[in-house]
This record gives sequence, structure tokens and C-alpha cells, in this order.
Amino acid sequence: MNIVILDGYTLNPGDLTWEGFEKLGTLTVYDRSAPNEVPERAKDADILLTNKTPLGQDIISQLTKTAYIGVLATGYNVVDIDAAKQKGITVTNVPGYGTDSVVQLTFALLLELTLRVQRHSDSVMDGKWARSADFCFWDYPLVELANKTMGIIGFGSIGERIADVATAFGMNIIGSKRHHTDQSHRKNFRWATVPELLAQSDVVTIHSPLTAETKGLINKENLALMKPT
Repeated sequence: MNIVILDGYTLNPGDLTWEGFEKLGTLTVYDRSAPNEVPERAKDADILLTNKTPLGQDIISQLTKTAYIGVLATGYNVVDIDAAKQKGITVTNVPGYGTDSVVQLTFALLLELTLRVQRHSDSVMDGKWARSADFCFWDYPLVELANKTMGIIGFGSIGERIADVATAFGMNIIGSKRHHTDQSHRKNFRWATVPELLAQSDVVTIHSPLTAETKGLINKENLALMKPT
């Protein structure tokens, strides 16, 4: 069985092992694959693995041996699912591997916007605090998250963890999801449509997959609904 990984470097720059795959068959790992290189590299693959290398209809139509495509990420928009289905190719992704990392990055970005940590650090390093006449020093307004409203578009496992952390900061939560789930255990939570969420939230974070339905969701019209703050 031939196993081909098209862009292994993004997942394993050298500190991990591919031993698990090697036990399953003949493994070929490419650090990265340009679009014009994919057809030749993929043609003999029984199993084809990708992280961010696109596999569109033009590539999938040429696959004669491939039975399985594994997306080594949560988002699977790099694969033309309809084309794979027509060829009888199974496609899977890894929905839960990065949940905590995404949550951490989300709040790192939010705290940078509300506290301007890097800019204040730069100001201190430049000597502005030392030269200040007052002990309390800031160059930018500081925004507290408590009592602010966070809108979460896409309320799956990542969205729910985002809500947990936002609640710990004392924020109110508005969720938007096609099929509502029981969130009665949450305080200061409510469901809303996307337009309602955008109009009422101080912060909006998006954790839905990129599909034909969600592509372009945050457009000029929807941005105009948001608060000026």
C-alpha cells in the first residue's frame, strides 16, 4: 500500500516520527508540493494525505488508485468533497486536534487588542515610562472584557471552549449555529441569528468551517451591522 504525504513539513519539521504510517505501507513524504507537482506525486497513492495542499477536481479526476484522502487538519476546504465522492474516495479530517490551541490564540489576539501589550512593552523599552511624570503610564486606552459581549459564530467544540473562557473573563455570550444545542448551564448566554449577533456584540469570533454556505459570510453588508466600537 502506497501512502503519500504531500506537505509533511508543516506537520513534522523533524521532531516527530512517521513510524505509525511506515508500519502501514510504503511511505513517501514530501516537505511541500507545488500545484504542478501534485498529479505526478499522487498518481500511485492508495492513501493520500494533505495539510494545506489543495486537491481540487482537476487533481482528483486523475487519481486512479486512491481510496482515501486524509486531511491532516480540521478545515477540509482544501479538498473538493463532491469530486472525491464521485470517485468513491473516502475523505476525513481531524476535527479536535487544535481546539485548545485555537482558543489560546483567539484570546491572545483579543488581549493584544484590548491591552496593547506589545505596544506598551515597546514604549517601556524606549524609555517612555521612565521619563513619565506619573507612575501609571499608558499610551493607549485599556479595555476590560468583563461585561462586554462576545458573539461566537460556529458553536461546535471550539466555539464552546471559547465561550467557557469568555465566561471566565465575565463576558456575555451570543451564539449562532444552524442547529441549537442545550446551553442552559451557561450564564449570560443566548442564541441569535448572525445579523443579530453582529449588531449586538462587542467582539465577534468565527469558528465555523469554510463551506459554500459560510464563504463570504463576513461581507460589507454584515460588517455594517456591527457596533462602531
